[in-house]
Amino acid sequence: MATAAATSSQTQSAAPALPLQRGIVKLVLSGSAIIVRGQPRGGPPPERQINLSNIRSGALARRVAPNQPEAKETPDEPWAWPAREFLRKKLIGKEVCFTVEYKTPQGREYGMVYLGKDTTGENIAESLLTEGLVAVRREGIRGANPEQTRLCELEDQAKAAKKGMWGEGGGSHTIRDLKYTIENPRHFVDSNHQKPVNAVIEHVRDGSVVRALLLPDYYLVTVMLSGVKCPTFKREADGAETPEPFAAEAKFFTESRLLQRDVQIILESVQNQVILGTILHPNGNITELLLREGFARCVDWSIAVYTQGPEKLRAGERSAKERKIRIWKDYVAPTANMDQKDKHFVAKVMQIMNADAMVVKLNSGEQKTIHLSSIRPPRLEGEVNQDRRKLRPLYDIPYMFEAREFLRKKLIGKKVNVTVDYIRQATPSTNVTPAFPERTCSTVTIGGINIAEALVSKGLATVIRYRQDDDQRSSHYDELLAAEARAIKNAKGLHSKKEVPIHRVADISGVGDIVQSQL
Repeated sequence: MATAAATSSQTQSAAPALPLQRGIVKLVLSGSAIIVRGQPRGGPPPERQINLSNIRSGALARRVAPNQPEAKETPDEPWAWPAREFLRKKLIGKEVCFTVEYKTPQGREYGMVYLGKDTTGENIAESLLTEGLVAVRREGIRGANPEQTRLCELEDQAKAAKKGMWGEGGGSHTIRDLKYTIENPRHFVDSNHQKPVNAVIEHVRDGSVVRALLLPDYYLVTVMLSGVKCPTFKREADGAETPEPFAAEAKFFTESRLLQRDVQIILESVQNQVILGTILHPNGNITELLLREGFARCVDWSIAVYTQGPEKLRAGERSAKERKIRIWKDYVAPTANMDQKDKHFVAKVMQIMNADAMVVKLNSGEQKTIHLSSIRPPRLEGEVNQDRRKLRPLYDIPYMFEAREFLRKKLIGKKVNVTVDYIRQATPSTNVTPAFPERTCSTVTIGGINIAEALVSKGLATVIRYRQDDDQRSSHYDELLAAEARAIKNAKGLHSKKEVPIHRVADISGVGDIVQSQL
């Protein structure tokens, strides 16, 4: 933390002037203690706790630690919360200057804090006393001096005016009814769905997981940002935490923008008692900012609940990838080595091979086999009693015939737009899986319709799930997931509970070539 040279400010005591130091207020611990940080230089900055000299504030509620089952939760002391809130609203994110008057043998530092760059700014202890939110700590004062006399005068004035804690009633109305758990999180989220809830971010665990105090009912909940994941801190067997690359930077990015800020949270879903949501601040949407700055990646399992539009998240991630910043510094696009003319082209559909593959004819006359990205055609599940050598996939696999017919009627002989999403490399056979040749996986559209999406929406194909770090997928992957969700909801095709259609086909030997030529 930057330390300024000793100032020549005149004090009314005979003691030499104390060095004046500066920083940004990161956190307000109570009505008499704050955390001050320095300026970031190549990483999260150093920080220190400063306790206000000669004043006492009430203690805030404390939750029982999991390893102390015999202990009891302690509630707020009267006026502790208003004092904390007074400082939070005044100081969070602001520049302050301070002097350290003394340090205890345990290392706790006590001093005076001023709002702004020098001691002409607002004296924070004096402001608290003026509002009747704290009391003067009279015991242990090391000799009277003009500053301490001033604090006592301000306290006496607050008493005379019956302000804050000096008023009537004892302050029981200032004690929060804190709730550390929600009995039915799913119902709670559903009852608030799409309605922004006012909140204060109390803790940042990592860039995409925070602890929030929901207002006005004082629910203290863990919120995970919908649709994204930041690098995390992995706990080792000895209890130590090891940060993944850019975990500390991502945490600071979120902390410096949201910690103890007034925000609104859109509660979107629940996963294992953790609430998924989107945090909105007047300066922007932290989810989209994290992606754009390369501090987070999209995650498929929760992006579907993001109510602000998943395309915005994918666009932010794509921007960071293109700029190769932070977690994407070594990123290589799936089609990085392809010429633009090979990535996007128009072709004529010559043959439908099955529910996810077709042969197209390029303008050059060359014929090329392409596969639809990120979808899986109908297949037999579980044990197959039938001799596989006699299996006729087109007719014996449920909905394979309907899928192939849909493509044939829609595409055969037509010109389509092809966007190559990735090249799936050839894989050798194993004891479990057969060999696969190299595949060109593409998004195919005709008349503005994404053919893979149309297949999936009719229940004639399913969407492949990927590892989080697998970037070889359809450029319209979210639309495919949404189409599959609709097909499941409407019990279409493969998701239907009805009996599967049966196709009785006569085996007319000798005319196979004629049938093939008509397809």
